[in-house]
Amino acid sequence: MGRPVTLFTGQWADLPLKKLAQKAASWGYDGLELACWGDHFDVDKALSDRSYCKAKRDLLKEHGLKVYAISTHLVGQAVCDNIDERHKAILPADVWGDGDPEGVRKRAADKVIDAAKAAKKLGVKVVNGFTGSSIWHLLYSFPPASPEAIEAGYKDFARRWRRILNAFKAEGVKFALEVHPTEIAFDIASAQRAIKALRGHGSFGFNYDPSHLGYQGVDYVKFIRTFSDRIFHTHMKDVWWGHGDGTVGVFGGHTDFADPRRYWDFRSIGHGDINFEEIIVALNDIGYQGPLSVEWEDTRMDREHGAKEACEYIKKANFKPSQVAFDAAFERE
Repeated sequence: MGRPVTLFTGQWADLPLKKLAQKAASWGYDGLELACWGDHFDVDKALSDRSYCKAKRDLLKEHGLKVYAISTHLVGQAVCDNIDERHKAILPADVWGDGDPEGVRKRAADKVIDAAKAAKKLGVKVVNGFTGSSIWHLLYSFPPASPEAIEAGYKDFARRWRRILNAFKAEGVKFALEVHPTEIAFDIASAQRAIKALRGHGSFGFNYDPSHLGYQGVDYVKFIRTFSDRIFHTHMKDVWWGHGDGTVGVFGGHTDFADPRRYWDFRSIGHGDINFEEIIVALNDIGYQGPLSVEWEDTRMDREHGAKEACEYIKKANFKPSQVAFDAAFERE
């Protein structure tokens, strides 16, 4: 079997995991990437109930599915962010607490550490997520941000995440940041700077997602080759860009997804501008054998139709690398 094709459950948390597992299996998926919200994976229960993780694995096994990663995007976002009322809507009540920003950040960090412990109990070695950023609001800022202000943001990130990553290392689990606008790393340069800030911590790497790079003008295939030893997990998601009417630019114009004026929008796999064949070639070149996890987001399409079609598309694109030189048969004995 080649790389498994999985479905990220984050956008499906309105469905009970039992129901989603049935659907995912019928669409052809090999496994699920479990979100730590909804009833899909509860970190606290995983740590307090000795039977919880086995029950989750058994549920998936009933449908011929496996789990390769869990995702703690919502809690991870609060570790470095400038906390406001938006975060209350996405955080567990025990993390939000009284809403005091520094308290929220510390409790979020502790919960990410708990996710590593829960992942180990579940038998997976990767936790995907966000880091948040204290300096995202300074992007393209006026008055202009000083170099010292930006450096302070990376120092804040390193101070908060080094403790988390040391705990990950102790559990034998990796943290994979989904490089994404609003995070401490959102392109190749900022990802390199994040690694440098952490002094190359071995437990920190990336959940590769081309959809967050392409519309920015970032070379999403170069990203794979640049961080060949830190691609711990991948999201397969499509996006198109340059399709608006000139009203809205890359910053989005405070418009909603699917607004026809938008310069870019997420699309179901095969309906956007991402070249997945180039991605598979690059993943083959670096020897990546982990999951290809479909993160389905397309406001214009029925999600069940899209999820099934996306699975079929990625399975077809997921060719194995050659084990021999193409011209080896020309050699004389």
